[in-house]
Amino acid sequence: MEIFWTGLGSLVKGDVALRGFSYLWMFPIYGLAIGLEPVHDRIRHLPWYIRGIIWTAFIFGIEFVTGGLISLTVGKIPWDYSGATRCSMAGLIRTDYAPVWFGVGLLFEQVDDFLRKKVYFKK
Repeated sequence: MEIFWTGLGSLVKGDVALRGFSYLWMFPIYGLAIGLEPVHDRIRHLPWYIRGIIWTAFIFGIEFVTGGLISLTVGKIPWDYSGATRCSMAGLIRTDYAPVWFGVGLLFEQVDDFLRKKVYFKK
């Protein structure tokens, strides 16, 4: 999804090659998503808009903490948002991405449910 997102961003900037990118740091960070599966089980009964807010908070939290740890370790934030927008918090998160993370969280619920039905418990 990140490659797709950055590729669309490059198109907006006039790059018709649709160059997308990520960082090697993201592989272990994305791996943390497995820890969100139990969260999904616990919040499944809540209305969709509450779940979306919870996912947004979790994603912002993960992005803030992991970015901060990387910054402390190597002295640089790979996705540094400083100066990119007034909505940046310490260069670690962009609050204007809240609607995106809201939707991504709800999308991941659908993926989780699909995988549980079709892959995990397939006989």
